Amino acid sequence: MKENEKQLRRSLKSRHITMISLGGTIGTGLFLASGASVAQAGPGGALLAYALIGMMVYFLMTSLGEMAAYMPSSGSFSTYATNFVDPAFGFAMGWNYWYNWAITIAAEISAVNLIMKYWFPDSPSALWTILFIAVVLTFNLLSVNAYGESEYWFAMIKVATVIIFIIVSYLMVFGIIGGEQIGFTNFFIGDAPFNGGFLAIFGIFLAAGFSFQGTELLGITAGETEDPGKNIPKAVRSVFWRILLFYILAILAIGLLVPYTDSRLLSEDVAVSPFTLVFDKLGIAFAASIMNAIILTAMLSAGNSGLYASSRMLWQLAVDGKAPKMFTKLNRRGVPIYALLATLAIGCLAFLSSFFGDGIVYIWLLNASGLSGFIAWVGIAISHYRFRKAYIKQGRDLKDLPYKAPIYPFGSLFALILCLIVIIGQNYQAFIGTIDWHGIAVSYIGLPLFIMLWLGYKIKHKTKIIPLEECNLDVEKHK
Repeated sequence: MKENEKQLRRSLKSRHITMISLGGTIGTGLFLASGASVAQAGPGGALLAYALIGMMVYFLMTSLGEMAAYMPSSGSFSTYATNFVDPAFGFAMGWNYWYNWAITIAAEISAVNLIMKYWFPDSPSALWTILFIAVVLTFNLLSVNAYGESEYWFAMIKVATVIIFIIVSYLMVFGIIGGEQIGFTNFFIGDAPFNGGFLAIFGIFLAAGFSFQGTELLGITAGETEDPGKNIPKAVRSVFWRILLFYILAILAIGLLVPYTDSRLLSEDVAVSPFTLVFDKLGIAFAASIMNAIILTAMLSAGNSGLYASSRMLWQLAVDGKAPKMFTKLNRRGVPIYALLATLAIGCLAFLSSFFGDGIVYIWLLNASGLSGFIAWVGIAISHYRFRKAYIKQGRDLKDLPYKAPIYPFGSLFALILCLIVIIGQNYQAFIGTIDWHGIAVSYIGLPLFIMLWLGYKIKHKTKIIPLEECNLDVEKHK
């Protein structure tokens, strides 16, 4: 790797990367979307959907963990796709992921405007946009350690909220607090535990997948982590089970305490978040305001992580000659300053919310970034499958790997197939009856963009799939 990569500071500690991954996945997907999942597929259907997606994410994390521990790079799966699949594939993966998080920053800014208007309904959107940008820019400009520390505490607030929610919920289920013992009554009302059959469960896959997006931040942090060979495997083993436990126990609690027929579960208003409903049921005053503040923290955390991940990806693309060279510039604290500012400029698209309506712009931005995360996961699965094949083909000993993903190749192939199914079928309703072209455009816009990037680079540079025996496994070149 070029010399200037060595200027990145390996300052992120084990506790930082653990909380960064936790914080990246505990957000509005759990605090808001989980209620709609229970309402649409029933408590059992929601649990099954999240469990299946959780299993897929587990295999993706172990796949990424194996490559990141062996070859830590801020380019992560873009670098791995370049080395183990095809440079054109790596180019498209890198720009796709940069786009994913850059647009997510904009979406989070729009969401912050909506959240703040809960308290200040007549305030201008531009005010909250500027404040949000100032906060995340400050944390990212200081140093990678400042980013890690800020994200650690952002994540700690969310983790503490989920733990308190889970403990309180099960005390209520068994009648220890909150009055009457509910038990499993709500699991067997109406069509519960499964409502709407297979299609309803399939419909929850996208929401569940979007909720888990952010776990791959582990790969991005590898380039700036102390002792990645030790800390990345440690994070992979601990983070996934905590996330899965949080989601499964929280969704089970919601299904037990709130009937899936309760129309309030379908609302995206924080005042009727499933967490708010449960805390309200317990008689906690100002439950909606408390949850509003926590969700605001989740938005700041997502924007903070998004700016970090996308700026590092853009920087790595520039180092590899796949983005303008100006983005390789690092300030004296080792922060890719121009990549950071360029990425944040995309986030300023959220200013549109001041003119066209917060809700509409937020939904469009959210949909535009949704598919990109799944595409990145497909790239991880393919890259890992090829990495292990090349590793063995070149006569290397698996015992030398700092971390080895379990049940290869089943894990990689299972994750790949499930990701492709979700990508293809994420808006299957648009094809039923009268074709909904608008719905198709909103849902699948990321796919043609990715293919255009891939084929465009491939045609221009005449790249080919790299033979296994020629895949670059030289770790020293990536330090």
